[in-house]
Amino acid sequence: MADHYEALGLSRTASDDDIKKAYRRLARELHPDLNPGDAKAEERFKEVSHAYEILSDPEKRRRYDTYGDAGVGGAGGDPFAGFGGQTGGLGDLFDAFFGGGGNGGRGRGPSGPPTGADLETVVDLEFVEAVFGVEREVAARVPVACETCAGSGAKAGTSPTTCGGCGGAGEVRRVRQSILGQMVTTSPCPRCGGLGQEIATPCDECRGEGRVTKARTYTVTVPGGVDEGATLRLSGKGAAGPRGGPPGDLYVHLRVRPHERFTRQGLDLLSVLHVPVTAAALGTSIEFETLDGREALDIAAGTQSGKEVRLRARGVPDVHHRDRRGDLVVRIAVDVPTNLTARQEELLRELAADRGEVVDPPDTGLLGRIRSAFK
Repeated sequence: MADHYEALGLSRTASDDDIKKAYRRLARELHPDLNPGDAKAEERFKEVSHAYEILSDPEKRRRYDTYGDAGVGGAGGDPFAGFGGQTGGLGDLFDAFFGGGGNGGRGRGPSGPPTGADLETVVDLEFVEAVFGVEREVAARVPVACETCAGSGAKAGTSPTTCGGCGGAGEVRRVRQSILGQMVTTSPCPRCGGLGQEIATPCDECRGEGRVTKARTYTVTVPGGVDEGATLRLSGKGAAGPRGGPPGDLYVHLRVRPHERFTRQGLDLLSVLHVPVTAAALGTSIEFETLDGREALDIAAGTQSGKEVRLRARGVPDVHHRDRRGDLVVRIAVDVPTNLTARQEELLRELAADRGEVVDPPDTGLLGRIRSAFK
């Protein structure tokens, strides 16, 4: 499958506006109605449409950037799902561009109040919480349905009426002719502001909005294995739509605090263990504190600095496959002793002589004797 950014002629740093503009340009150029019988143009149009379907959705784009096609279900799926499941005429194409509302393509249908906005918040996690998962409370101020008017926006004893300007659709359509054929554009109804309803007597509590802002607390289940920058979606926990419209979603962005001893490399954890030169030379067993508890770590005789000891399945769980887990890689750093006592220096010189190794002679001058006196 071709890279979706390449399909639109964009880099991975492209903005949402860049993606939309590139798609509009290519869709006009490649649409089957303008290229009858051109199988190559039709195939390219499908490729461009599928790329736009992925990259125009913030959550799908994040998963694609992280995991590739596997993160968004591979190359499957209907590339024209955003267009009613079929390739229509240019009128349908431009209706998809200009019709409906925002909110990630989840706007109002043919009639009724629009969907509320998506909201975002940030949660800070400790390193261990990100590895093993945790439940966290998330507090946010969220527009919710007004209890006084039950979200209708109308004062008690009254009801909203259907807008006479758009017939409740919330939008008006304009048809014009161009060199490409008939083009249909839509825009919010100026009479009702795109809500499809008119209220003669608004509710005193929400002033006709149908919603009020209140503090809400939600419990977020963070799965084990999440990483810095991951985003969780709480469906239906975003802002309530005006006048009884369905709520949007709440996106929880995760930040992970660094650990003092462990760093993450994919699913593996990396830690550095300092070992005395004598222990590295002769071998030893050291109690090492993993995230799962203390474990005996065998250091073989003659271990060199930089050697890595791998503890299987002691790393980060795979957030998509709970039975899979990375490893803990312990990198050995051999510490060379400093500030030797006279006896320790003597023993090391005996060892060097026994091994036939050449070392600097002892410092027997005045400065050397003075330094020795202060050791």
